[in-house]
Amino acid sequence: MADALISIVIPGRNEAANLPLLIDEIATAMRGREFEVIVVDDGSTDDTGTVLAAQAAARPFPVRHIRHDKSSGQSLAVRSGVWAAHGDIVATIDGDGQNDPQYIPVLVDALREAGPEIAAAQGQRLKRRDSKAKQLASRFANWLRNAILHDQTRDTGCGLKAVRTDVFRKLPFFDGTHRFVPALVIQEGYGVVHRDVVDRSRRHGKSNYGIFDRGLQGAADLLGVWWLRRRRRRMPRAREIAHG
Repeated sequence: MADALISIVIPGRNEAANLPLLIDEIATAMRGREFEVIVVDDGSTDDTGTVLAAQAAARPFPVRHIRHDKSSGQSLAVRSGVWAAHGDIVATIDGDGQNDPQYIPVLVDALREAGPEIAAAQGQRLKRRDSKAKQLASRFANWLRNAILHDQTRDTGCGLKAVRTDVFRKLPFFDGTHRFVPALVIQEGYGVVHRDVVDRSRRHGKSNYGIFDRGLQGAADLLGVWWLRRRRRRMPRAREIAHG
């Protein structure tokens, strides 16, 4: 199991300047393991395609380029990557360089060591490098989400996650799914483990997500997930029992 393929999904839009170093850091962090890199290009208008063609030609591991014909948001980008994955575990990491790839194997190992009852390992950021306004907005959103959903997760907005691919594909999809993975995994009848990760500053470019747009959308999504959990029972484990 230790050498099973890991699919590393990187959602991003206009991150051409960040991708070469990020992929280089992934190569270092994942040395000795079987993995593929899947970059989901969410309708980029920069040189992402050219950069990824060069990366695919130069790397000894697969670097795959999934392109959306128009920008559709981070949740759809993650979803496209999950459905393209060949590995039994999907690890996600943001394309802006703020997530440190050294934590990918930490999360993957935590997931594997936790056993079959656990389906996700969620990173939780320490030493946030976002603006104070973003930090305060995120802190309030996380408090409110946990108060309503009881997902026991301090920071679901962290892009660093490791999730069993078969479970990831079962999660209900909506625009905002990536911010509620722990709650949705619990709804499927599995547990979640957590590991602290250290945040970094963005190297190049600017964020594609605004504080107030994300906050308003997040509130609507939270109500939707709350409704879903009230209307849907936790999923049972189903298995066939052979007789005779």
